[in-house]
Amino acid sequence: MMDRAALRLILLGVFLISASSQEPVKKKQNVYIYSFYINSTVTSRYATTVITSRVANTVNESQEIQFEVKIPKNAFISKFRMTIEGTIYDGVVKEKQEAQQQYSRAVSRGESAGLIKSVGRTLEDFKTSVTVAAFSKVTFELTYEELLKRRLGKYELLINTQPMQPVADFKIDIHIQEKPGISFLEVKGDLSTGDLANAIKTTRADKDAWVTFYPTRDQQTKCKSCGENGLNGDLLITYDVDRSNQKGEVMVSNGYFVHFFAPSDVPRIPKNVVFIIDRSGSMNGRKIHQTRLALLKILGDLDEDDHFGLITFDSEIKTWKNELLKATEENLEIAKSFVKMISDRGATDINAAVLAGVDMINRHPREGTASILILLTDGDPTSGEINKERIMANVKEAIGLKFPLYCLGFGYDVNFDFLTQMSLENAGLARRIYEDSDADLQLQGFYDEVAVPLLSDIQLKYTGGTNLTKTSFSLYFNGSEIVVSGQITDNSVESFTSEVIAVSKGNNVTYQETVMPIDPSDVLPENEDFMPRLWAYLTVKQILERQVLLKGQEKEDEKEEALKLSLKYQFVTSLTSMVVTKPQEDEVEVADKPKEGGEEPRPVPGYSRFSPRYGLRGLPGLRGQPGPPGPHSRRRLSGGQGLRRLPLPLPVPHLDHPGIHAPMPTFLEEVAEEESVLPAMIVPRVGINRFLLPAAGQSKPLCFDIPAPQKLRLLQDSASEFSMNGQFMTGRQGFVQIAFHYKTNHHLTINTSSIRYEDGQNHLEFLWDQEPTQHHTEGVSLILQRNEMDVTMGSIRVVILLHKEKGEVFLWPAVRQQPKDVSLRAILGKAEASYEEVQGSQTPTLKIMDQEVKASLEDVTDYTLPSTPVIRCWLVPFQAVMQGDISDFTVTQL
Repeated sequence: MMDRAALRLILLGVFLISASSQEPVKKKQNVYIYSFYINSTVTSRYATTVITSRVANTVNESQEIQFEVKIPKNAFISKFRMTIEGTIYDGVVKEKQEAQQQYSRAVSRGESAGLIKSVGRTLEDFKTSVTVAAFSKVTFELTYEELLKRRLGKYELLINTQPMQPVADFKIDIHIQEKPGISFLEVKGDLSTGDLANAIKTTRADKDAWVTFYPTRDQQTKCKSCGENGLNGDLLITYDVDRSNQKGEVMVSNGYFVHFFAPSDVPRIPKNVVFIIDRSGSMNGRKIHQTRLALLKILGDLDEDDHFGLITFDSEIKTWKNELLKATEENLEIAKSFVKMISDRGATDINAAVLAGVDMINRHPREGTASILILLTDGDPTSGEINKERIMANVKEAIGLKFPLYCLGFGYDVNFDFLTQMSLENAGLARRIYEDSDADLQLQGFYDEVAVPLLSDIQLKYTGGTNLTKTSFSLYFNGSEIVVSGQITDNSVESFTSEVIAVSKGNNVTYQETVMPIDPSDVLPENEDFMPRLWAYLTVKQILERQVLLKGQEKEDEKEEALKLSLKYQFVTSLTSMVVTKPQEDEVEVADKPKEGGEEPRPVPGYSRFSPRYGLRGLPGLRGQPGPPGPHSRRRLSGGQGLRRLPLPLPVPHLDHPGIHAPMPTFLEEVAEEESVLPAMIVPRVGINRFLLPAAGQSKPLCFDIPAPQKLRLLQDSASEFSMNGQFMTGRQGFVQIAFHYKTNHHLTINTSSIRYEDGQNHLEFLWDQEPTQHHTEGVSLILQRNEMDVTMGSIRVVILLHKEKGEVFLWPAVRQQPKDVSLRAILGKAEASYEEVQGSQTPTLKIMDQEVKASLEDVTDYTLPSTPVIRCWLVPFQAVMQGDISDFTVTQL
């Protein structure tokens, strides 16, 4: 008996251990990402990227859901939004000190504070969390902006994704618009290999390119670096533009201009390059080995008319030769032998080493050449002159702005601020070389960027331009690009002139270009805002970079200008912070732009943070963690027509997501874009064409019925010459036909069996049951897949869904994107409404536009989503919502 009892205890213990070990897996499955989109639009190198992740809490208790995204270090976050049960929580950008006060008040109340931090070479990690009620959803939306920089003849847009689970509705859409035309475009990266390559579609027109990545759930688990946690890898889009006009590309619009200058028809300038290499004791091991590998490769790439010198230093200075030597085959072989013998020893005398390099160049001037100093070090000065201010003064006086100094900081221990200031004072730049297995390739990559100088002493001038970004550059290298932006003093000028004066291989050259400003009426709505934002981005970037060089009132004035622009355009910079107020009793997080080379902030115990993690560039990963029961962790279902309670079943696998368990069989099917999901089965009313309209700050939307079958004006934007009309039929659900018209020649007609499109040249027809396909031309994008027709015309995007319900087949439109801050006079023209519930009234009453109207709570099927969830809404008269009669919204012809 004792043995049997002991055996039972042992088995019980094993069972408990097994249950405990499985618990984390179960918790992970309680968070369901049902929609994940990334949309990146590049207009004239300026990229705006919006990441939208929609997540459901699938358990009967409140739970903390985390949102994490990695963005480029060069980017500025410009928007962050959380939408929870219809309530929007927006991040607000404030001056850092003001935000810090709000942060401090939150900390004093025991609430959380947040950070953004650097992760690795090119990334910053944005991370936050929010407690979500039982059977509810949260939508995260993050926007960031960056100016793509041209390196080695191409621009790069890199997207890495690791959503932590397969996602049924996963889409990446990239649209590139370049005025001079796109010369080449290539899609590479882990996510472009194997079976995933079939999920990538690339379409190119003359001035536009579209890249879509729509992997199926099955594909998300079977790629080379994927697994049960879904996608894990990157998508790299590289491209360049046509450069037939060597004077550059000048764009003038809405009082702003931007000039992209990258000539390639000039002869290369022979260079004098001196490499100054730190061989102090801290460079021992892999650092010095990788430095030798890089130098051997760089020496092999020198051109024969180049001259070069090598200086190594610790506490002593050693020169390979006392003068610059021509890069002949014989000299290069001798130099390589010297490089192979470089070993680590001693302290670090940066001052003497750099001055020796300057002296070597000054003693051997050559007409028609470009001189470059490249310093590689991994530490602070510890020998000779160690006062950094005096070192910088000595170097600046010696160089006298005759040539640039590039400072490469090896590893994290290096004083990067010191190197940055010293390089900027001498017309160069500083770059960190990350201590990794490819450090030698990083060194080679930097050298490749400065290997071929084409122009020197470049000055750019603009008649009628003001508030200009940087206009003076010491050198222009092949494969790079000079970008200048500014405002125009007289926006009514008939022409705008740019002038570039430079030196090419000893000869003065001039490039002059005159352009006609773009008429504001010709600017597409989606492009009207990019020019001032590009100017503001570049202005703030350059002001912040040169802050280390400024002093006194000049420094304060420029700092104030950068702060003003950061606040105006809602950029999170080193001068601003984003304050995010969350629903848990006004919990506050503060997001700060990290500083390159700065010390990592230490976490305050108990705080929820925007936390960094080293890794590759990524998209949001979400993990669920159980949180304390919130005020909505148990929700009562009000009675009403078509509503019935169901007993809670045992958890069962969701049919469309094996391994994900939900307490209700229907829950994941009813996950919707904007509304909370009720943990109950709802039977909708049949045969009513009822429209939903989200309401700002309210958990329940408004809804209204169309009085009679009509031909309706669904959406119209006269500014972009766009219209969409639809037709009901008597006794039928939904629409039987929807027609689009864009500009004068684009016409799209969709019915329940086929889709027809014509633009004057193309006459296309699609069938709903055919294989997925797409067509792009002149600002129009058509993507057909799985009972959805995705239509983009200009700045408006609409998805037409084909529904099959109880023997009926019908269409329903869902507006996914329309011009910002524009209310279009059409049935679907309003993005959202506002109302207040009138208290004390005997019957439910709402106040809409200062008018009190009777309302009733009804159930409505949301046909704007494929899953057709049923939600509760306030049913109000058509006139109250639309502020007009139905006749104001009808048309005679589709």
